[in-house]
Amino acid sequence: MTLYRPPAPWPSGPLRSLLRVVLRGERNLLSLLPLPAYRMRIGRLGWSRRGIVMVNDPALVSEVLRDPQQMYPKNDLMVDALQALVGDSMFVCSGANWQRQRAMIEPAFALMRIDRVFDGMAQAVDEQVARLELAACDGTLLSLDAMLSRLTADIVCRAIFSVPLASATAYRVFEDFLVFERSCANVDIGRMIFARPWTATSQTAAVQSACQRIRAQIGCLLDQHQQTRAQQPASAAVPPDLAQMLVEARDPASGQGFTREELIDQLGVFFLAGHETTASALTWAFFVLAMQPALASRLRAEVAAQRLLTGGVLDPAALRQLSFTRNVFREALRLYPPITFLPRVALRDGQLGPCRIRRGNMIMIAPWTLHRHADFWDNPDCFDPDRFVSGLDRAHAAGAYIPFGQGPRVCVGAAFASLEATLILARLGECFSFTVQAPERVRPAARLTTRPEQEILISVGLLERAAAGPSVRPESLRWSQMKAS
Repeated sequence: MTLYRPPAPWPSGPLRSLLRVVLRGERNLLSLLPLPAYRMRIGRLGWSRRGIVMVNDPALVSEVLRDPQQMYPKNDLMVDALQALVGDSMFVCSGANWQRQRAMIEPAFALMRIDRVFDGMAQAVDEQVARLELAACDGTLLSLDAMLSRLTADIVCRAIFSVPLASATAYRVFEDFLVFERSCANVDIGRMIFARPWTATSQTAAVQSACQRIRAQIGCLLDQHQQTRAQQPASAAVPPDLAQMLVEARDPASGQGFTREELIDQLGVFFLAGHETTASALTWAFFVLAMQPALASRLRAEVAAQRLLTGGVLDPAALRQLSFTRNVFREALRLYPPITFLPRVALRDGQLGPCRIRRGNMIMIAPWTLHRHADFWDNPDCFDPDRFVSGLDRAHAAGAYIPFGQGPRVCVGAAFASLEATLILARLGECFSFTVQAPERVRPAARLTTRPEQEILISVGLLERAAAGPSVRPESLRWSQMKAS
């Protein structure tokens, strides 16, 4: 069987790659990556004032991301891009402050049992199924990436605040996140090449304004959440959501909790990372399924067989048995890692493997290139979910698969995201077929996450739904009406 190569740049030599970016005025860093970036284990990447060291060796990647000597904090380019939104949160800070925050947050995720949030997750997906049924009947063209961003934002909103995205404040947060993602996260290639390390960069007025609105709205959601909790009788056995767990989190050393501003910092991170990264990978997964009907048929057959075994139920235990569906998501994470690059900066001179590191050098760890390196993957540019069948995923065992990061900063929400994605793939995949409009124009771009350069428009076909469970059909399910509510 001929494997499918989904959209990705065809890398060329360093000079041609640079000219392509300069002459076309592209701001997509994927277009700048030359062929050596996909083949080297470690080496210097072209010329830049700060010096860029590309690292594709799994052992050296682990050394940088685990960072026992605290030499490689997050790069200033990433910090500057995100700080207006997430403050000094765990996502961008380093050192003792990061250790304090991680020690407070990790127990909250450990206590947030999946079965406590699964009902809200499933309800959000059921409502999305109902919306897509309407779109299939109407013949409406939809934006695949926008639809999945809204769905995952709805799920994470329910998990954090126990309210759906349909609430007016929650929907305004989502809309401003779209402004932030599109306006802020485009890579400033000129600054990366020509500016000195730690050169302060101010964001545009539009980005600053969006960040201020997001933080204010998250503060309103937090206050409303706390008021609702305070009004509940003491005898009410209400399971805690993520917001409540963070409110109750305490520093193991001092016993102090997060301040209100720190809570807004952390909740902003979880809202952003909790929906944008999962939506990114799912966008590519559904695009590939639309382009490869045989894979979509395999997924539907697996879901149907699992429903027969469980009496029609797709609960967390049943979803964990959907190995092919889960491997479709894993392969989408490999070829289109949501966080395209994990840049670090060297705080002092040192040695990384055979490479001499200078203070201020950018240490470029790119899941994008590591996941496409021929030393670790067979047919690295092709979409093949079966590579993750037990015993065949040699690259995963070798440490060359890092969609959720690695080391102390590994994503705390990885299990949540994997279950959420499997549920969405199973439910939408069993009910609908998607037809992509102008698939030849689809190209990935490195923004805040690995997103399509332009939105992917789809038409929706309704499939026979055998024992697919209940749907919710109120007219308020239309997003335009949610926005107006």
